[in-house]
Amino acid sequence: MMTRMIFVAAAIAASTLALSTGGAHADSLDIHQATLAEANQKTQEVSTEQLRRILADGNAIVLDTRTRAEFDAGHIPGARNLDAPAGAQVTAVERMVNGDKSKALVLYCNGPYCQASRRLADQLVTAGHTNVRRYQLGIPIWRALGGPTEIELDGIARIFKADRTAVFLDVRPSGDFASGSLAGAHSVPADDVAAGRLTKLPLPEDDFNRRIVLFGRDAAQARKLAEVLSKRPWHNVAYFPGSFETLAAAVKDR
Repeated sequence: MMTRMIFVAAAIAASTLALSTGGAHADSLDIHQATLAEANQKTQEVSTEQLRRILADGNAIVLDTRTRAEFDAGHIPGARNLDAPAGAQVTAVERMVNGDKSKALVLYCNGPYCQASRRLADQLVTAGHTNVRRYQLGIPIWRALGGPTEIELDGIARIFKADRTAVFLDVRPSGDFASGSLAGAHSVPADDVAAGRLTKLPLPEDDFNRRIVLFGRDAAQARKLAEVLSKRPWHNVAYFPGSFETLAAAVKDR
Protein backbone atom coordinates (compact mmCIF):
# COMPACT_ATOMS: atom_id res chain seq x y z
CA MET A 1 0.00 0.00 0.00
CA MET A 2 2.80 2.42 0.87
CA THR A 3 4.58 1.62 -2.40
CA ARG A 4 1.44 2.42 -4.34
CA MET A 5 1.01 5.73 -2.48
CA ILE A 6 4.58 6.75 -3.27
CA PHE A 7 4.23 6.19 -6.98
CA VAL A 8 0.77 7.78 -7.09
CA ALA A 9 2.30 10.87 -5.49
CA ALA A 10 5.11 10.84 -8.04
CA ALA A 11 2.60 10.59 -10.86
CA ILE A 12 0.63 13.51 -9.41
CA ALA A 13 3.80 15.59 -9.29
CA ALA A 14 4.56 14.84 -12.94
CA SER A 15 1.00 15.63 -14.00
CA THR A 16 1.13 18.92 -12.13
CA LEU A 17 4.30 19.85 -13.96
CA ALA A 18 2.55 19.16 -17.26
CA LEU A 19 -0.18 21.61 -16.31
CA SER A 20 2.32 24.22 -15.15
CA THR A 21 4.30 24.19 -18.40
CA GLY A 22 1.45 25.56 -20.46
CA GLY A 23 0.42 22.38 -22.23
CA ALA A 24 3.84 20.91 -22.94
CA HIS A 25 3.77 17.48 -24.55
CA ALA A 26 3.88 14.64 -22.04
CA ASP A 27 6.83 13.00 -23.82
CA SER A 28 8.94 16.11 -23.13
CA LEU A 29 8.51 15.83 -19.35
CA ASP A 30 10.90 14.22 -16.93
CA ILE A 31 9.64 13.13 -13.51
CA HIS A 32 12.98 14.20 -12.00
CA GLN A 33 12.21 17.78 -13.04
CA ALA A 34 8.70 17.79 -11.57
CA THR A 35 7.46 19.94 -8.72
CA LEU A 36 4.10 20.01 -6.99
CA ALA A 37 3.48 23.52 -8.41
CA GLU A 38 0.98 24.57 -5.78
CA ALA A 39 -1.03 27.76 -6.17
CA ASN A 40 -0.39 30.83 -3.98
CA GLN A 41 3.00 29.73 -2.69
CA LYS A 42 5.08 32.08 -0.58
CA THR A 43 8.26 30.16 -1.42
CA GLN A 44 9.43 28.47 -4.60
CA GLU A 45 9.84 24.73 -4.99
CA VAL A 46 12.81 22.78 -6.28
CA SER A 47 12.62 19.55 -8.24
CA THR A 48 14.45 16.32 -7.42
CA GLU A 49 17.01 17.10 -10.11
CA GLN A 50 17.59 20.57 -8.69
CA LEU A 51 17.95 19.22 -5.15
CA ARG A 52 20.59 16.76 -6.33
CA ARG A 53 22.58 19.61 -7.85
CA ILE A 54 22.19 21.71 -4.70
CA LEU A 55 23.50 18.86 -2.55
CA ALA A 56 26.41 18.23 -4.92
CA ASP A 57 27.37 21.90 -5.10
CA GLY A 58 26.74 22.66 -1.43
CA ASN A 59 25.27 26.05 -2.30
CA ALA A 60 22.35 25.86 0.14
CA ILE A 61 21.54 24.44 3.56
CA VAL A 62 19.08 21.58 3.16
CA LEU A 63 16.82 21.32 6.20
CA ASP A 64 14.82 18.26 7.20
CA THR A 65 11.87 19.81 9.04
CA ARG A 66 10.62 16.55 10.54
CA THR A 67 11.14 15.40 14.12
CA ARG A 68 14.53 14.21 15.31
CA ALA A 69 13.28 10.62 15.54
CA GLU A 70 12.12 10.71 11.91
CA PHE A 71 15.42 12.24 10.82
CA ASP A 72 17.40 9.57 12.69
CA ALA A 73 15.38 6.80 11.03
CA GLY A 74 16.25 8.03 7.54
CA HIS A 75 17.03 11.33 5.84
CA ILE A 76 18.42 12.78 2.62
CA PRO A 77 22.25 12.67 2.77
CA GLY A 78 23.65 16.10 3.51
CA ALA A 79 20.46 17.38 5.14
CA ARG A 80 20.46 18.90 8.62
CA ASN A 81 17.82 18.65 11.31
CA LEU A 82 16.83 21.53 13.57
CA ASP A 83 15.97 19.30 16.54
CA ALA A 84 13.84 22.10 17.99
CA PRO A 85 10.15 22.36 18.96
CA ALA A 86 7.85 24.07 16.47
CA GLY A 87 7.84 27.38 18.33
CA ALA A 88 11.65 27.59 18.38
CA GLN A 89 12.47 26.51 14.84
CA VAL A 90 12.80 29.99 13.31
CA THR A 91 15.25 30.94 16.06
CA ALA A 92 17.15 27.69 15.49
CA VAL A 93 17.47 28.50 11.77
CA GLU A 94 18.72 32.00 12.54
CA ARG A 95 21.42 30.54 14.78
CA MET A 96 22.33 28.02 12.07
CA VAL A 97 22.90 30.78 9.49
CA ASN A 98 24.57 33.11 12.02
CA GLY A 99 21.90 35.73 11.43
CA ASP A 100 22.43 35.85 7.64
CA LYS A 101 18.84 35.94 6.38
CA SER A 102 20.00 35.89 2.76
CA LYS A 103 21.47 32.39 3.20
CA ALA A 104 20.01 29.88 0.74
CA LEU A 105 17.73 27.33 2.44
CA VAL A 106 15.86 24.32 1.04
CA LEU A 107 13.29 22.63 3.29
CA TYR A 108 11.63 19.23 2.97
CA CYS A 109 9.48 16.86 5.00
CA ASN A 110 7.27 13.79 4.51
CA GLY A 111 5.97 14.29 1.00
CA PRO A 112 3.63 16.38 -1.13
CA TYR A 113 0.94 16.76 1.52
CA CYS A 114 3.18 17.26 4.55
CA GLN A 115 2.70 20.70 6.10
CA ALA A 116 5.91 20.95 8.15
CA SER A 117 8.20 22.32 5.43
CA ARG A 118 5.53 24.67 4.05
CA ARG A 119 4.68 26.03 7.50
CA LEU A 120 8.30 26.68 8.49
CA ALA A 121 9.11 28.20 5.09
CA ASP A 122 6.25 30.68 5.50
CA GLN A 123 7.42 31.54 9.01
CA LEU A 124 10.97 32.14 7.77
CA VAL A 125 9.75 34.48 5.03
CA THR A 126 7.70 36.40 7.61
CA ALA A 127 10.84 36.64 9.77
CA GLY A 128 12.76 38.25 6.88
CA HIS A 129 14.58 35.33 5.23
CA THR A 130 14.88 36.06 1.51
CA ASN A 131 16.17 32.83 -0.06
CA VAL A 132 13.88 30.02 1.08
CA ARG A 133 12.76 27.18 -1.18
CA ARG A 134 11.10 23.83 -0.61
CA TYR A 135 11.50 20.32 -1.93
CA GLN A 136 7.81 19.77 -1.35
CA LEU A 137 7.80 16.31 -2.94
CA GLY A 138 9.70 15.25 0.16
CA ILE A 139 11.54 12.11 1.17
CA PRO A 140 8.97 9.59 -0.21
CA ILE A 141 9.48 10.87 -3.77
CA TRP A 142 13.23 11.25 -3.20
CA ARG A 143 13.34 7.54 -2.39
CA ALA A 144 10.98 6.56 -5.20
CA LEU A 145 13.22 8.31 -7.72
CA GLY A 146 16.35 6.49 -6.58
CA GLY A 147 17.69 8.90 -3.98
CA PRO A 148 19.87 7.30 -1.27
CA THR A 149 18.92 7.67 2.40
CA GLU A 150 21.13 7.93 5.47
CA ILE A 151 20.27 6.54 8.89
CA GLU A 152 21.73 7.79 12.18
CA LEU A 153 23.03 5.76 15.12
CA ASP A 154 19.91 6.34 17.23
CA GLY A 155 17.75 5.18 14.35
CA ILE A 156 19.74 1.99 13.87
CA ALA A 157 19.82 1.24 17.59
CA ARG A 158 16.04 1.62 17.80
CA ILE A 159 15.43 -0.56 14.73
CA PHE A 160 17.95 -3.17 15.88
CA LYS A 161 16.05 -3.61 19.15
CA ALA A 162 12.45 -3.17 18.01
CA ASP A 163 12.09 -4.20 14.35
CA ARG A 164 12.68 -7.93 14.04
CA THR A 165 11.77 -7.84 10.35
CA ALA A 166 14.61 -5.46 9.42
CA VAL A 167 17.45 -6.76 7.25
CA PHE A 168 21.02 -5.67 8.06
CA LEU A 169 23.63 -5.94 5.31
CA ASP A 170 27.34 -5.76 6.07
CA VAL A 171 28.94 -4.45 2.88
CA ARG A 172 32.57 -4.89 4.01
CA PRO A 173 34.77 -7.56 2.40
CA SER A 174 33.93 -11.09 3.49
CA GLY A 175 37.13 -11.33 5.54
CA ASP A 176 36.09 -8.37 7.66
CA PHE A 177 32.65 -9.90 8.13
CA ALA A 178 34.21 -13.16 9.30
CA SER A 179 36.10 -11.24 11.99
CA GLY A 180 32.85 -10.01 13.51
CA SER A 181 29.65 -8.19 12.60
CA LEU A 182 26.26 -7.27 14.00
CA ALA A 183 24.16 -10.17 15.19
CA GLY A 184 21.96 -11.46 12.37
CA ALA A 185 23.63 -9.34 9.66
CA HIS A 186 24.26 -10.75 6.18
CA SER A 187 27.56 -10.43 4.32
CA VAL A 188 27.05 -8.57 1.03
CA PRO A 189 30.41 -7.13 -0.06
CA ALA A 190 29.73 -3.94 -2.02
CA ASP A 191 32.68 -4.51 -4.35
CA ASP A 192 31.42 -7.99 -5.25
CA VAL A 193 27.95 -6.66 -6.04
CA ALA A 194 29.33 -3.81 -8.16
CA ALA A 195 31.58 -6.23 -10.09
CA GLY A 196 28.74 -8.68 -10.70
CA ARG A 197 30.34 -11.43 -8.61
CA LEU A 198 27.35 -11.52 -6.25
CA THR A 199 24.00 -11.41 -8.00
CA LYS A 200 21.73 -13.13 -5.47
CA LEU A 201 21.27 -10.83 -2.48
CA PRO A 202 19.63 -11.86 0.84
CA LEU A 203 16.76 -9.40 0.40
CA PRO A 204 13.06 -9.92 1.21
CA GLU A 205 10.89 -10.63 -1.82
CA ASP A 206 7.58 -10.80 0.06
CA ASP A 207 7.58 -7.15 1.17
CA PHE A 208 9.61 -4.52 -0.68
CA ASN A 209 8.97 -1.99 2.10
CA ARG A 210 10.80 -3.88 4.83
CA ARG A 211 13.67 -1.94 6.37
CA ILE A 212 17.08 -2.64 4.87
CA VAL A 213 20.06 -1.13 6.68
CA LEU A 214 23.50 -1.05 5.06
CA PHE A 215 26.75 -0.52 6.92
CA GLY A 216 30.39 -0.83 5.99
CA ARG A 217 33.89 0.29 6.83
CA ASP A 218 32.82 3.88 6.17
CA ALA A 219 30.12 5.97 4.51
CA ALA A 220 31.56 5.66 1.01
CA GLN A 221 31.54 1.86 1.14
CA ALA A 222 27.98 1.67 2.47
CA ARG A 223 26.69 4.26 0.01
CA LYS A 224 28.17 2.28 -2.87
CA LEU A 225 25.67 -0.52 -2.31
CA ALA A 226 22.90 1.95 -1.45
CA GLU A 227 23.30 3.46 -4.93
CA VAL A 228 22.95 0.00 -6.47
CA LEU A 229 19.83 -0.84 -4.46
CA SER A 230 18.26 2.52 -5.29
CA LYS A 231 17.66 1.08 -8.77
CA ARG A 232 16.02 -2.05 -7.36
CA PRO A 233 12.41 -2.40 -6.13
CA TRP A 234 13.17 -2.13 -2.38
CA HIS A 235 11.94 1.24 -1.08
CA ASN A 236 13.06 1.38 2.54
CA VAL A 237 16.84 1.23 2.20
CA ALA A 238 19.19 3.36 4.30
CA TYR A 239 22.93 3.34 4.87
CA PHE A 240 24.93 4.28 7.96
CA PRO A 241 27.42 7.10 7.20
CA GLY A 242 29.89 6.19 9.94
CA SER A 243 32.41 3.48 10.69
CA PHE A 244 31.59 -0.11 11.57
CA GLU A 245 33.43 0.27 14.88
CA THR A 246 31.22 3.20 15.87
CA LEU A 247 28.08 1.29 14.92
CA ALA A 248 29.10 -1.92 16.70
CA ALA A 249 29.89 -0.03 19.91
CA ALA A 250 26.59 1.85 19.84
CA VAL A 251 24.50 -1.26 19.31
CA LYS A 252 26.41 -3.15 22.00
CA ASP A 253 25.91 -0.35 24.54
CA ARG A 254 22.16 -0.38 24.00
